[in-house]
Amino acid sequence: MFRFIHAADIHLDSPLKGLEQYEGAPVEIIRTAPREALVNLVDLAIDESVAFVLIAGDLYDGDWRDFNTGLFFIRQAQRLRDAGIPLYLISGNHDAANRITRSLQLPENVTFFSPTQAETKLIPELDVAIHGQSFATAAVYDNLAQNYPAAHSGCFNIGVLHTCATGSEGHERYAPCTLEDLKIHNYDYWALGHIHKREILCEDPLIAFSGNIQGRHIRETGPKGCLLVTVDDERRLRTEFRALDILRWERAIVDLDGARSLEEALERVSTTMETLFGQAEGRTLALRIDLQGACPAHNELLARRHQLIAEIRVRALDVGGGEIWIEKIKINTSDPASGNTEISDDALGEIHQVFAQVKANPLLLAELGCDFSKLNQKLPANVRNSALRLNDQAWLNELLTEAESVLMSRLTGRGDQ
Repeated sequence: MFRFIHAADIHLDSPLKGLEQYEGAPVEIIRTAPREALVNLVDLAIDESVAFVLIAGDLYDGDWRDFNTGLFFIRQAQRLRDAGIPLYLISGNHDAANRITRSLQLPENVTFFSPTQAETKLIPELDVAIHGQSFATAAVYDNLAQNYPAAHSGCFNIGVLHTCATGSEGHERYAPCTLEDLKIHNYDYWALGHIHKREILCEDPLIAFSGNIQGRHIRETGPKGCLLVTVDDERRLRTEFRALDILRWERAIVDLDGARSLEEALERVSTTMETLFGQAEGRTLALRIDLQGACPAHNELLARRHQLIAEIRVRALDVGGGEIWIEKIKINTSDPASGNTEISDDALGEIHQVFAQVKANPLLLAELGCDFSKLNQKLPANVRNSALRLNDQAWLNELLTEAESVLMSRLTGRGDQ
């Protein structure tokens, strides 16, 4: 029996993109999270006494800005070496051979697979054959799997491949292949990288994406880590997911259906935050709050939007003790009364109609005399064209919805004056 770790998409020193603009963002935690997640990976390998570690591409996020990125990786590789654990890697689209212009001598326990052709590395004492190929360039559209070597007879065969496989939304179609392209090699296990969502594509043979070890933004939610694979004496496999992430991204969808007041809405938000913070198991939580549902409090929530946002941030501090960061709050509730298809002919009905028409045809804003270009020019240069996203229809509709609710609340006497 032996065990190994399958990991991928470390993205060491992934650059922050505008994160400093977000209020209260734990910038330093997010900046160092990929490094700390790699430390957790090495800790796990040592604690579990694994036979070897596989990283299926994108160890680095791109070319190093300086040698510190490489030095950090080497220190972690040396920890594995000192524990007698080999490390096998391939490069992917982010750290392809032509993208990393700096280099340092690697410890003797590290094996990088060639970018020119697929090759095989043997571990004789375990009767294991590991097959892999690195990316030569950042954009590889060929089916690399087709040229992987045949399985070694009598060995436990592992293929390591950076690929989109059959494709996944939000990921470039690099090194595409079908399940049949992988199965035909008769390997026992395929360790895949590139897709950041953990997924088992096939049970026999076992073909898996381990996902990335640390979420980098709100589109990468939930636990992130690696697969700990156990191979028994009959060569039967068992996989266990082990979380390695330092900061966890989550979307909190809060159902406000039927909520009648701001306070009731806040109570539901607090309950959701408590649940997610508990599931994070002591990690810092980066949270996007999405308020949904048809509720009588809809107009009040939008009319008192700034108070709502401030109150949610206060409750996050109370629940998480400073370990919950509210990345964004989206108000996607609706007024139950708006579901009535019979719009009256009174003044309020006409206002509803005007807003509905403008949302359907934003060009009507110009006809109504709403010209934001002069206002945009008066804004400070560093926020000009970003504060007013006039070409973003979703942003504009959200603003119109808020304006409608504020107006209706004030006209009916239900909102702040």
